[in-house]
Amino acid sequence: MMTDTVVHPAHLPLRHPRLPSFAPLLAAGIATAAAALIGLTLGWSIAGIAVVAAVLHLVGLTLWSRAVENARAATDRLVTSLVWVALAIALVPLVSLLWKVIAEGSSAIDAKFLTWSMRNVVGEPGGIYHAIIGTLLITAAATVISVPVGLLSAIYLVEYSADSRLAGWIRFLVDVMVGIPSIVAGLFAYALFSLIFGPGTQMGLGGGVALSLLMIPIVVRSAEEMLKLVPADLREASYALGVPKWRTIVKVVLPTAMAGIITGVTLAIARVIGETAPLLIICGGTDSVNFNLFHGQMASLPVFIYSSYTQPGSNPEILKTMAWGAALILIIIVMALNLIARLAGKFFAPKSGR
Repeated sequence: MMTDTVVHPAHLPLRHPRLPSFAPLLAAGIATAAAALIGLTLGWSIAGIAVVAAVLHLVGLTLWSRAVENARAATDRLVTSLVWVALAIALVPLVSLLWKVIAEGSSAIDAKFLTWSMRNVVGEPGGIYHAIIGTLLITAAATVISVPVGLLSAIYLVEYSADSRLAGWIRFLVDVMVGIPSIVAGLFAYALFSLIFGPGTQMGLGGGVALSLLMIPIVVRSAEEMLKLVPADLREASYALGVPKWRTIVKVVLPTAMAGIITGVTLAIARVIGETAPLLIICGGTDSVNFNLFHGQMASLPVFIYSSYTQPGSNPEILKTMAWGAALILIIIVMALNLIARLAGKFFAPKSGR
């Protein structure tokens, strides 16, 4: 009588040994201490110590994970550590830039600095009120020009002519405009206004036109991508109810994509608000406040920073400190715009019901 032999598979554990949750921090601490000891002994710089610490951390944590866990977990920890190292490398220039600007420019900021202009200021610190007003007015003019043109172009590309030959040419020209140097935009605006108003014309509106040439392609590309993300089911449901195409775009498509569109517009503004070359050509520079975009030269923060460093006159230290202060104010304006964009994006985001 033969009996079937039942072969039981080897017992496979459901759980493998794992490193403690604090293992990456412990490895980083040991690697930093070892790198600091070696670097201080050999007289290395902080950058050299940081590089050695990163290498020791990557190698040590990977070998520790391979010995305790397995090869797959070790590879995962290696890639995760590389991501964190890349993040740290990306943050170094940003943090150092902010630290430098704050350290150099914070001493210049006070009530006088923000409420005075440089008109009739001799031998003492003045203010950047005229440059702040000019920057806000020129950027507002560029936004008023760029947003309707860019948004309507994106609507045409997505809703009316998605795969046509004309749409392909428009996308190609938009991509070309993205790479146009800013000084070329300034020269174009200067030539255009010289033809219309006469040679040598400089005004704030020209700066708005020049910056709009840099903003429009960014608005078009970002708005186009946001409109493509709107589900086609929403459009089809609207069409099924007999809603016209234009009303579907206004009432369904645009509100759904509004948060992303606002973010794209804010990125475009942040891209152009610090441009110097086009404003230096078409807007010029003045030490007085000018609220009229259609007449006279208009100051701006980038041009003020540039002229304060290149033409400090008889008070180089005062003007250089003011230039750092103006740079800090410009960064604060950009940060405020990004904060407003985030709040507006949350406000206009489609509400999901349950």
